[in-house]
Amino acid sequence: MSVRLSILARLICSLGCLAAAGAAHAESLRMGLASEPTAADPHYHQGTPNEALASHIFEPLVGMNPDMQLEPRLAASWSAVDDLTWEFKLREGVRFSNGEPFGPDDVVFTLCRVLNNETSLSSGFSNVARRIVKVEVPDAQTVRLITATPYPVLPNELARVPVIWNGIAEHGKLEYTPKEGCGVTGAWPNVNDFNNGKSAIGTGPYVMKSYVKGTGIELTRNDDYWGEKPHWESVRMVAVPAAGPRLTGLLAGDFDIIENPAARDLPRIKAGGFGHEIKPSVRVMFFQLDAGREQSPMVKSAKGDNPLQDVRVRRAISMAIDRKAIVERIMDGVATPAYQFLPDGMFGTLENPPELKYDPAAAKALLAEAGYPDGFELTLSATNDRYINDAQVTQAVAQYLTRVGIRTRVDTMTRSVYFPRRAKREFSASLGGWGSETGEASNFIQYWTTTTRQDLGLGSSNYGAYSNPELDETFIEAIRTVDDAKRTELLRRVLTIALDEMPNVPLHFESGLWAFRKGLVYEGRADQRTMATALRPAQ
Repeated sequence: MSVRLSILARLICSLGCLAAAGAAHAESLRMGLASEPTAADPHYHQGTPNEALASHIFEPLVGMNPDMQLEPRLAASWSAVDDLTWEFKLREGVRFSNGEPFGPDDVVFTLCRVLNNETSLSSGFSNVARRIVKVEVPDAQTVRLITATPYPVLPNELARVPVIWNGIAEHGKLEYTPKEGCGVTGAWPNVNDFNNGKSAIGTGPYVMKSYVKGTGIELTRNDDYWGEKPHWESVRMVAVPAAGPRLTGLLAGDFDIIENPAARDLPRIKAGGFGHEIKPSVRVMFFQLDAGREQSPMVKSAKGDNPLQDVRVRRAISMAIDRKAIVERIMDGVATPAYQFLPDGMFGTLENPPELKYDPAAAKALLAEAGYPDGFELTLSATNDRYINDAQVTQAVAQYLTRVGIRTRVDTMTRSVYFPRRAKREFSASLGGWGSETGEASNFIQYWTTTTRQDLGLGSSNYGAYSNPELDETFIEAIRTVDDAKRTELLRRVLTIALDEMPNVPLHFESGLWAFRKGLVYEGRADQRTMATALRPAQ
């Protein structure tokens, strides 16, 4: 080769390498999260940041689209064989990120692991698996799940249970016998096994490269993914809890997309040429009151009792809160006042629910009627890094309660401290946020309002120990009723009791809000998950 040709070849190579580097850079996505996932284990905690991360790496049998409607995922189809049996036809040609084929054993192993997961922070996953009493595998592409009683929303519930590879634990023949270990002979994988990547093997569009708490999460595209390939070759997720610095990162070019910018910053975002997306969500924000215990750790009255046990006090607390003002002033209008626990029009909700009016005079009268004319002392406990304006909302509620005589202080903390403490029932009035991702009114009630009964998968998040036999009986009948019209009627009866008794005080429904750099488009989701697969270049 001549010197001239050699130089030309090197020049072409250099230009090609630069172009390749530019393309590679363009294929990298940088995401600014409002809240950091607490684990890479898909069965660790039913929190939106965790579920969003898991949805990149793992998949359930049945999925939910951005509007909370069921769609095929690892199951190509499903049907009710009878009142107790659901049959799922598995999608063919699916492989895990390590090349192993997906099949019925992975479904059996996943359900078994959920019930043998000692490191789980949430029992929501096990509540679903516990309803299944038998798993049949008629052939390599079919799984039948048999429940003890009719369970019409099983496909909806399975949308929140990611499937994991059965090879991450040693086992013999797998059978659905959770109490006997299902045939697993080795150690069940724990949360650290997923966090360090050892067990983070899924069928999703991305593979986890690294997960470092407090630093960031890195994903790489699964080029062997069975479905539509995402645009981004690599993804880096970094949590920036404060909205101001998160927006600064977007404006400075450190991020391509951020979640939950402050609504008051929308004019600045638009003026800078950035795009944004607003999506009403199914997440209700609420305060759960310690309505069941005679002595409560963070409430103090002159009588030495727990005033939150009195329904009149709980109603007074609701009346003392100006929901519309919170939406307008704290949430900058990007939220909706909540008068029930799921947005109007969704399955089983009340038609035209009565407004929970702001009436401080009536609240004071109810407190006096209940025997607390001079009020009492109460601490509101909340996160300061999980929900949109969580600390500010809590401060506002505290001010409203103080005005009617309930001397209220606020104790906010990081979610890594808050959630374990709440699980131990250390609070008297705790802030909660729940997205009913099944799209049915039963979901909130099942976890937060029914009497805790592990055998039935009820009340696993009922940290306030509220109990109402009539509500429980009606709810159990509802979730066992296959007829949609009758189930709707029963669920509305349950909601009426729950809102009358007010063990959980609804505040507002959040809206998902995202901002992103020019030239991109983003499809928001009602479950508020921030997905790399939903961001792509504008056409």
